[in-house]
Parts: sequence; structure tokens; C-alpha cells
Amino acid sequence: DRKKKEAIKRGADIISLGVGDPDLPTPDHIIESMQESVTKPANHQYPFGAGLLSYRKSIAEWYKKRFKVDLSLDEICALIGSKEGIGHMHLGFINPGDVVLIPEPGYPVYNTGTIFTAGVPYFMPLLEKNGFLPDLDVIPADILKKAKLIFINYPNNPTAATAPEKFYLKLIEFARKDNIIIAADAAYSEIYYDENEKPLSFLEFPGAKEVGVEFHSLSKTYNMTGWRIGWVCGNRDVVAGIAKVKDNYDSGVFQAVQEAAVTALTSSQKCVEDARKIYKERRDALVGGLQKLGWEVNLPKASFYVWTKVPKGYTSSQTVSKLLEEAAIICTPGNGMGKSGEGYVRFALTVSVPRIKEAVERIGKIRW
Repeated sequence: DRKKKEAIKRGADIISLGVGDPDLPTPDHIIESMQESVTKPANHQYPFGAGLLSYRKSIAEWYKKRFKVDLSLDEICALIGSKEGIGHMHLGFINPGDVVLIPEPGYPVYNTGTIFTAGVPYFMPLLEKNGFLPDLDVIPADILKKAKLIFINYPNNPTAATAPEKFYLKLIEFARKDNIIIAADAAYSEIYYDENEKPLSFLEFPGAKEVGVEFHSLSKTYNMTGWRIGWVCGNRDVVAGIAKVKDNYDSGVFQAVQEAAVTALTSSQKCVEDARKIYKERRDALVGGLQKLGWEVNLPKASFYVWTKVPKGYTSSQTVSKLLEEAAIICTPGNGMGKSGEGYVRFALTVSVPRIKEAVERIGKIRW
């Protein structure tokens, strides 16, 4: 941040590929729904509870259509964005000294929620040789005895990896054996690039509801990051535990936002398809450009991130500094999301294709 501010003071033309905040606007039909809903006096009161009946019904219908998963209304709870639910989950299930299994590199909230509840984080490295999947077989027995919760996140931030069916089947058996709650973060499930390889839901598999829940967000799917709306669904006891924490911490999601979310989930999904096409064009421009420059980068199948190895002889932090100082490009150092991220940087596909091409051109002029 300090170096970015210094560069801006110098008048640098910053190309920011750092923060995973969509630059595309919220679709018009969702905005219009919000405009109508916000005028209703009934929506101006406290929106207590697990969420509007209409919102939870729309989630259940969406899940049935997208994943062929049946959800009852008591298996769904509205969230003020999935981040809020993920962060609050620890308060319902983690006592001091309990172990939380956390993927790294990974979303920082998995760890901060653990720290805030005096839990003990145990980091599971996501390595390229394992397809950026955690190796459940190497977790020590003494850790498993104390483990109460395991976080997974596919499509993954930051690596952009997806998880296959066999991983989920093994994960469910693993959790059942050691009585561990699974918290699946699926915020990027709708940002994918091949219709034949749609990301899977953890809840699609037998026994999933017995051992865990899945978190979803409308932020990335519908470009609604600032609206703060999401949900958790799955095991009704776990959902109830999260809801109980929320009853003591917040007063629910503004009902007008929930009604706009119903519009998003139940209307035509062409806006989502259009966004995928835009991200695909950006992905191809960045990955293709970096590969021509000799960077080691895989073509991501999902998410709007590109996870790439840094040039030889450089650390993650050195690479980020050089890109900012010599090319006015911002990206995220891999080691900032966990020690296993060292040797990588993450680019977010949150600028237009022309700006991405300009970024590649600038990178090509740097002497590494």
C-alpha cells in the first residue's frame, strides 16, 4: 500500500491486478429490483432471522437447478456476504485449543476467525504437485484428535484450482471418521470457462450434509461485492449454530437487498454467462501474454485469478515490488496468503483486455 501510494504521488498510471473486486457493474435488472424494494416500508425494519422465505426458496431452487441438490429451508441461512459467515462460524464451534485445518495459501479469514476464538490453526499446504489440493493423509493423528473444523475452497483463491469428485468423496469420509465439520467456501463456483467442466458442489456427494456446510456469495457471480449478500447451507445443526451466533452479532441482511438477490437468482442467467465470456477474454490475454514472455503459468479453469510462478531468482515480494516500481502494475505476492505461496504471484482479472495487454507490454520491457 505504501509503495502504491508513492507511485500514485509520482503520477504513475497504475494498472491494478491485485484485489479480487469485480470491475463489472451489477446488472441493471438487479439494480431495478433493489430500487423498487427499497421504497417498501416493510423493508425498513430489522430483518431478523435466517432470511426472507422468498430468498431461501430462491436459493433452494437455484441449488436444485445448478447442482441437483435438495435443500430444505431450515438448511439455509442468509449472510451479510459469505465472508461474514465464514468469520463468525468459529464462534459457534471452536473452543480455546481446538484445531482448525486451514488451506494455505488461502483466504485470510479462515485463520483470523481461528485466532479470534483462541483456536489453533493447522495449515495444509496447497502444492502444485498435488493439484493444489490438501494432502489429508499427512495430517498427524494428534492434530486430528483436536481438529473440529476444516476449510476448503474450490474454485480456489488464490491458485484458481478446482477439485475433482474423488477429492470430495475422500474429504467426506475423512470428516466422518474424525468428527470434523467441513466448511466449503464456494464463492467462485460460477466463474468457470468450460461448460463441460463446471465446478462441483461439496453438497452433491453422499454424506455431505452429515458433515458440513457450503458458503456462497452473490458478490462474484452477479458483481454485487458492495451489496454484502450471501448464504450458508447444508447440515441443519451447523447452519443453526451459525444462525445463533448471528442472532447475537447482527440483525440480518437488509430485506431490500434480499429481494434484489431473489431477482438475481431467479431471473435469466445471461448476465452471468456474459461475465464469464469477459473474464475468459481477459484470462486468455493475460495468460497468453505472460507465456510468450516466458513466464510459467497454467491456464486456470475457474475463478478470475491467474496464479503464476515468479521469474527465476526472484521472491514473491521482490517480483511484486519490481512490477510496481518499474511497470506500475499491482499484483498480490503469493507468500502474503501463506508460506506455500512463496514463488508465486496472483493476478486478478479485474481490468479490461486493452489494459491487460498494456500490462503485458510493460512487463515485457522489464529486465529480469
